[in-house]
Amino acid sequence: MEILYQDPAILVCVKPPRVLSTDEPGGLPELLRRELNDENADLRTVHRLDRVVGGVMVLGRSAEAASELSRQVREGSFHKEYLAVIDGRTEARGELRDLLYRDKARKMTFVAEAPGKGVQEAVLRYETLGRHGGMSLVRIELLTGRTHQIRVQFSSRGLPLMGERKYSLRDYPCELALWSHRLRFAHPASGEALAFSAPPPAAFPWDAFE
Repeated sequence: MEILYQDPAILVCVKPPRVLSTDEPGGLPELLRRELNDENADLRTVHRLDRVVGGVMVLGRSAEAASELSRQVREGSFHKEYLAVIDGRTEARGELRDLLYRDKARKMTFVAEAPGKGVQEAVLRYETLGRHGGMSLVRIELLTGRTHQIRVQFSSRGLPLMGERKYSLRDYPCELALWSHRLRFAHPASGEALAFSAPPPAAFPWDAFE
């Protein structure tokens, strides 16, 4: 488990893919407690990554710190930047704006045609950083935080992420190519502007863009 930074208020780490973000058996907080050798460490999840997604996460180390970070997430001052490898050719840059509906029974998110109960607006901006063999490497700024938002918005345009198995019928020889690359937020105690980043794994398809 890679810890990027810690102090009495926060802990910033790199979540491995296929680890739950939440505090349950085998989840990220439990793994971090083992890393810290402190089974009673107060570690509180304030934002989530899909289980299959890895990358930078910050956890609060007290109720007060977690509350302040959660406020920043709600009010949009907590900035999340992702990297993704898309199966297809994306524009140089763009903004994707959709209405999304979460089907809790099927545990899937869908694009809705019109506003309605449970329908929420989803917005992201992206920039294409490189292209290789029919794939596009994109940097994504997430402006809203809907479940599976990035995956659904690109897949609905015929541009699924490499490794996508939930929202694509294509057969991929890799894990989902989505990575939490960079976080920017204000320290919950001091208010200092902080930024943390970590590169994606050196494996296919990421290594095609090195």
